[in-house]
Amino acid sequence: MEKMELVPDFRLASTAGPHFQLNDQRGAPLILYFYPRDDTPGCTDEGLQFTQLFSEFEALRCPIWGISRDSLSSHEKFRAKMSFPFHLLSDPDELACTLFGVMKMKNMYGKQVRGIERSTFLIDSEGRLAEIWRGVKVPGHAQHVLETLRTLP
Repeated sequence: MEKMELVPDFRLASTAGPHFQLNDQRGAPLILYFYPRDDTPGCTDEGLQFTQLFSEFEALRCPIWGISRDSLSSHEKFRAKMSFPFHLLSDPDELACTLFGVMKMKNMYGKQVRGIERSTFLIDSEGRLAEIWRGVKVPGHAQHVLETLRTLP
């Protein structure tokens, strides 16, 4: 997907309730951040950075949604353990992962494994991709996303 392209609708299981439907989110911007795995150091740190800035995202009416291939049960435990104020989406069938092109071959402990490339997408109030970050490095990323959000019309 390219910037300013309309994001196709999708539906995933959510810690917020039975499901998340993208088209139901229109009317305000939103953040979708894809991360490799629940309860791992980088993914925990990334979630905690979004947590620290959550009130600022909330003031801009911009919900944050984390997405990984982990089960809803895993997400619920991870969210509770870390006290994340935002919700997580479960994508075990890689529906959204494929749509956003975040599945990549990665080098892990000398072996090639297929997994999620840490990526974040800012979607505007009309459902268009306003900004894309791929290959995200966690330190300072949530702050950078917030600064970019503030530039939206």
